[in-house]
Amino acid sequence: MPEIHAARRRRAQELVAQSGADAALITAGPNVRYLTGLASSNAALLLPAEGDGALLATDSRYTGAARRYAPDLQLAEDRFIEAKLATEAARRGVRRLAFEAHEMTVERHEELTARAEGVATLPFGRKIEALRLVKDSAELENLAVACRLSDAALAEVLPQIRPGLSERMLATLIDHTMALLGAERPAFDTIVAAGPNGAIPHHAPTDRELAPGDLVTMDFGALHDGYHADMTRTVAIGSVADWQREIYDLVALAQEAGVAVLEDGVEAGTVDAVAREVIEAAGHAAHFQHGLGHGVGLEIHEAPMLGYGRTGKLTDRVPVTVEPGVYLPGMGGVRIEDVLVVTAGDRARFLTSTTRELLVL
Repeated sequence: MPEIHAARRRRAQELVAQSGADAALITAGPNVRYLTGLASSNAALLLPAEGDGALLATDSRYTGAARRYAPDLQLAEDRFIEAKLATEAARRGVRRLAFEAHEMTVERHEELTARAEGVATLPFGRKIEALRLVKDSAELENLAVACRLSDAALAEVLPQIRPGLSERMLATLIDHTMALLGAERPAFDTIVAAGPNGAIPHHAPTDRELAPGDLVTMDFGALHDGYHADMTRTVAIGSVADWQREIYDLVALAQEAGVAVLEDGVEAGTVDAVAREVIEAAGHAAHFQHGLGHGVGLEIHEAPMLGYGRTGKLTDRVPVTVEPGVYLPGMGGVRIEDVLVVTAGDRARFLTSTTRELLVL
């Protein structure tokens, strides 16, 4: 889709010009992919403020892919991509070069300035990340496919969940099933937390076996064409105690409250506050400490962030997760998470579809 990436680069060039730079050096991997189509562990883009002179640099491992996915770009092959582009910027007469300060180390910046003789550098900020906030139709379809793969995998795994299965075995089963259904790979390290481990939001799966009476939280997602799904479901094994039902219903209610206000123009902090108030009113303020959600796309956690103190408005075609939780130390926890897309003139649209009712297996 070279034309899509060319259109993105034109929008990015406007930001380069507005920053007062002659060109920008784009080094964050997801941003390079967003602007060029190339997925690489070693690629960077020299983007002029105007014109068609964008230069993509990568090493010999990725030149074939670069020619395939970015055939309209000039290509420089070099192992040391930033040094190559810095030298090229100086050769082209660039006097002010913007760079992604949030991604570049001090050591790399020192080398950059040494190579770009006579070139002044200035922080570019997270301007490309801001462009990535609003997804185009192709991006939303990739996200939708990733979410459908995640839902389908869970549907196949649920009948196989039983006492005696370890957290690690269940996590592996989820990952394997997503792969069989067509996922590139898991979007992140799958979380499975059973019993008391459910009180740890990002618990790493262990050999602990699932047991009757456990709540089991599964946080996972499929990767499709570079786009990340992220969903969480909590299920019960065998039976449900009153306290487990209570916190499950509370988390479900909090998610419903957050989703209800998720619309074009809402403040990010408002979505978090509305859901958080439900949990706080039930006396569990201390048991919900993380943010309500985050954006998803070429990264599993990207802007916007839905959390206390967060600012900025959500707009049409911005996908986010809504994932309240309650975590009781020594007992267990519940988290329910879905991916939704903010939609102008309508309620947010769910991309994940697995039931949010408590399943007792």
